[in-house]
Amino acid sequence: MSDNYLNFDKSKNYIKESSLHLAGGVNSSFRTGMKPNALGFVSGEGAYLLDMDGNKLIDYYLGMGPMILGYNPSSIKKAIQKGIEEGIFFGAQSKYELIAAKMINKLLPSSELVRFCTSGSEAVQASLRLARAATRKNIVIKFEGHYHGWFDNVLWSNKPNLQDAGRREKPNLVAWTDGQDSHSGDSIVVLPWNDIKILEKRLSKGDVAAVIMEPAMCNSGGIAPVNGYLQKAKKSCKKNGSLLIFDETITGFRFAPGGAQEFYSILPDITILAKAIANGFPVAAITGSRKLMSLLTIGKVVHGGTYNSQFLSMIATVKTLEYYSRNNFHNDLNEKTVFLREGLEKVFFDEKITSVLSSFPGFIFCGFGIKNQPQEYRDLLNLNTEMYISFCFEMIKRGVRTLERGAWFISIEHSKEILEHTISIVKDSLKAIKNN
Repeated sequence: MSDNYLNFDKSKNYIKESSLHLAGGVNSSFRTGMKPNALGFVSGEGAYLLDMDGNKLIDYYLGMGPMILGYNPSSIKKAIQKGIEEGIFFGAQSKYELIAAKMINKLLPSSELVRFCTSGSEAVQASLRLARAATRKNIVIKFEGHYHGWFDNVLWSNKPNLQDAGRREKPNLVAWTDGQDSHSGDSIVVLPWNDIKILEKRLSKGDVAAVIMEPAMCNSGGIAPVNGYLQKAKKSCKKNGSLLIFDETITGFRFAPGGAQEFYSILPDITILAKAIANGFPVAAITGSRKLMSLLTIGKVVHGGTYNSQFLSMIATVKTLEYYSRNNFHNDLNEKTVFLREGLEKVFFDEKITSVLSSFPGFIFCGFGIKNQPQEYRDLLNLNTEMYISFCFEMIKRGVRTLERGAWFISIEHSKEILEHTISIVKDSLKAIKNN
């Protein structure tokens, strides 16, 4: 790499060595494949990460979303340092899980009872089991492009090509990975999102236990629900004896204190929470009404996990949730998001880049090659992903780390100065692409 740009050789050598002992040199398939290579980090502070080569990077990965308060916030660090004097793990109850649950019930409009897990993927599985137990039905509807964790039974049609996906009105189930149980999708129906007529027609058969969706599509693109879609989906679920599950792994506590359900004024039957719930600690949760969640308390539905409500993680959850009750938290986060989005729009316009941008508080999606706002997954298939990957490579060479799938996560630590510098780097990076 040119001396004019950052060097990542130490990270490259680290990944080479770690690959001798760790499969692929990493511990998640989603941490590989980016240019110039997977990076190793030594510390993080605010909106910055320091990598093994000593590069101080402005970061918009935010750990794939959790670090909404930025890296290493002092309030959480101090609380953990104090808590570790009391213990690490009990495998039992502590006062902090009760405090955290009370806070969630206060913040989240649909929540009356909470059950904690350690990851969003686990929480999804618990929610599906709960829905099937409550309805005595088996079919689950999910949507093309929506991601609900890496387990076999939900890893269908996450990013199929158009040929494999089949007819829009009745999409094929497309597995994501080799080794996926071919029968794990027997009770899964995949539909296009944002089309209420197709959803209502399938629900009318009366055999659906649950409809699970991202209330705003953030894992693939950044797509808002069309006007009235969520409300009509809830109404149709209720009419046909099905439950509506919001996977708020990304949207929870990010869009508003009460997540996307507050943002869009719609109450799901079950909510899945993760990522921003504990700013980097392994915590997730499912929530719902007292009547529904009581199935977990009377032994009707089994849910377990050795590390559920782990002591230090619950301390982090409490300290993180405290931020969301502050009057200016989400206003500030949204102002930062809008400032960055408007800056990106101007640069793309000035550089004559065909692009699409969408944003929600704390989240921006950016894609090249299309102009019209996408309404569903298939609208994203014409994106120029190769150009965007090249753009991300030019960005990181200049000290700004962005996800190659087009998602930008913004924290409260991204100051105006940081955002302005980012915009200038975007301009330089686009010029470099055009010159090449």
